[in-house]
Amino acid sequence: MPVRTSCHRLSRGGNTRRIVAIFMLKHCRHVCMQRGLARALSAAKPKYDFLPLRRELHLVLCNVDKRRMQGLPRTPVISIVDDDASVRAAANRLVRSLGYVAYPFASAREFLESSQVNDTSCLIADVQMPAMSGLELQSLLRAQGRALPIIFITAFPEESVRKRALDAGAICFLIKPFDGPTLIKYLDKALEQDGGS
Repeated sequence: MPVRTSCHRLSRGGNTRRIVAIFMLKHCRHVCMQRGLARALSAAKPKYDFLPLRRELHLVLCNVDKRRMQGLPRTPVISIVDDDASVRAAANRLVRSLGYVAYPFASAREFLESSQVNDTSCLIADVQMPAMSGLELQSLLRAQGRALPIIFITAFPEESVRKRALDAGAICFLIKPFDGPTLIKYLDKALEQDGGS
């Protein structure tokens, strides 16, 4: 039976690419025996190209390096520090929905000991946390020379604490519960500041 007819019949079952690939391998073996491996590969390569998905995957994997080489901005990294799991989860979902990279942390110490401390574009931090408060975290980061834009959130607003945070460079001081659009507004402001620093 001619090869053309076989491929045509099997294509009705959606197996054309597989059958043609098998035919290609058999054809290459035959050519290898008759003409040698080098000539077979040079003949088959331009004629049978079934690797578009592999090429696309290669481009995706190289995308980060290309962006760096071309000087394109990286995706913002938002770190969320709050001892309240529900607040962390809600903020994490919101940040990721905006297309940013989000990393939640249950404590200031956990954040400081992570590798994300060097990559964070903006920090969302609770004010009152065990062991180390948000204001203490802010002071430590400033002492280390890390001028991160910080969005403070708290369920216990105090004017003196708010003033201290803003005077030290915080972007804003939000009172829980806060709505999504408000957080997005100040995230945009923080990322503008981070991009211009």
